[in-house]
Amino acid sequence: MERIGIYGGTFNPPHIGHIRAAAFAVQELRLDKLLVIPDRIAPHKQLPKDSPTPQQRLEMLKIATAGLPNMEVSDLELNREGTSYTYQTVQQVRQMYPDAKIYLLMGTDMFLTLQNWYQPERIFQYAGVAAFSRNHDDTDEMFQEQKAFLEEKFHTRTTVVKLPEIREIASRDLRRMLASEWTGGNVDPAQYLWEPVYGYILKEGLFGTQADLKNLSDKHLRAVSYSMVKAKRLAHIRGTEETAVALAKYWGADPDKARRAGILHDCTKYWELEPSVECCRKYGIEMDELEIQSPKLLHSKTGSAVAKHIFGEPEDVVQAIFCHTT
Repeated sequence: MERIGIYGGTFNPPHIGHIRAAAFAVQELRLDKLLVIPDRIAPHKQLPKDSPTPQQRLEMLKIATAGLPNMEVSDLELNREGTSYTYQTVQQVRQMYPDAKIYLLMGTDMFLTLQNWYQPERIFQYAGVAAFSRNHDDTDEMFQEQKAFLEEKFHTRTTVVKLPEIREIASRDLRRMLASEWTGGNVDPAQYLWEPVYGYILKEGLFGTQADLKNLSDKHLRAVSYSMVKAKRLAHIRGTEETAVALAKYWGADPDKARRAGILHDCTKYWELEPSVECCRKYGIEMDELEIQSPKLLHSKTGSAVAKHIFGEPEDVVQAIFCHTT
């Protein structure tokens, strides 16, 4: 029997705690698939007015879960009008997987108040509950009482997933930290985020970040560049950066500029053909007949344009990227 998990939330933003808990649940529950579902309108809390768009929250989740086994980000709730009630989501997933064993994943606070949710009996009609419990929390007794209560009142099956030590932070605190980084804050929010997610936040100017894309530090440029490519490309980009610096030192070139070229050289690697051609035409870059049919052949030229016009890199860095596929 197929085993399907449902993991919902605002994910505003998705941080390391969210994703490591999800990955651990996949392993512990032996899930064939975990659907990670950002909600449209949370019934239990209102998103701050300056929150990212639903599409941006979805994109951050896709970046955060890229390359992780048995995980799929779903826009199921974003495509549904109105408040994102869990019973509707569970019902839809049951229709998608009629013969599966379905688990609804949730944190401690949610689990201990589950009977107060909207139409909880309909949730239990379609799925069992898997609640996260942290080993350092003194909640075992409360969990067992709640488990017994839910099983007696709603005849549901409940499972407790004991998490290992995970670096946790409240999303509201992380949002404040992201904003304060640019106004003199002394705590680095990057420690709580996957690097590409952090880069996406900087690139899109989310949560009050005020990064000047034309004056980024190496650290911030690296994060933004990583947010623009697929997860499987990151090892290659890291290796290129390190090799570029080593070669620059050996040959007497500027290692700092070589580093920047290495960081950015594949930033448009995964662009589709239409935006690639449009970029070249916009910045007056010539294309031959073969290049105009293949975005992969154009990525050195579009990458150089982005390096120059978006990230403000000097001409020798731009030229290095322009020529790197030669």
